[in-house]
Amino acid sequence: MSETTETRRQRLVKAGGAQPLPPTAGQTIGPFFAFGLQYPKMHEVVFPHSPGAIVVGGILRDGAGAPIPDACIEIWGADSDGTVSRGRGSRRRDDHTFTGFGRAFTTDEGRFEFWTRNPGAVDGKAPFFAVVVFARGLPDKLHTRIYLPEDADALAADALLSSLDADERATLVATRTPEGHLQHDIRLQGEKETVFLAF
Repeated sequence: MSETTETRRQRLVKAGGAQPLPPTAGQTIGPFFAFGLQYPKMHEVVFPHSPGAIVVGGILRDGAGAPIPDACIEIWGADSDGTVSRGRGSRRRDDHTFTGFGRAFTTDEGRFEFWTRNPGAVDGKAPFFAVVVFARGLPDKLHTRIYLPEDADALAADALLSSLDADERATLVATRTPEGHLQHDIRLQGEKETVFLAF
């Protein structure tokens, strides 16, 4: 029988004459995201005001509804024709190449914004942005989605959305503004808590 990692650790520690230390909680994330994560134009998945460019934005809120000012949000989405970017260099911004990936820090008011395009349907499925949230107090990142609101049939057929009740689904579907942009708030807990995915 092979020894477990914990048993091996205890054996090695005891061999050295020390007592094993008890497990401790994971390190929380943040709030110093600018060190090592920041790069030029990171929130510009596409060049602002280029053809088809939209703003995807919202406010990140805690359980009491207060904005979270020192968080990091990442998005990834297909291009408007449903093409999934496979190119390297998602941090490279040349104002022409669509990489699908963006990163933004929240403002003092908890607001995040990205310049990107409406993602197209991939394999006929409802278009969405994959979203990752990093914030103080979180022992790990959170995964969620932002769906486009227009195609009711595609939304109804989506495996994730169809497994949720109406209130839960509403936390994943953005609102289209009169300018054609997308507005979507993310709530970490409490009333209207955003649905998060476990991986």
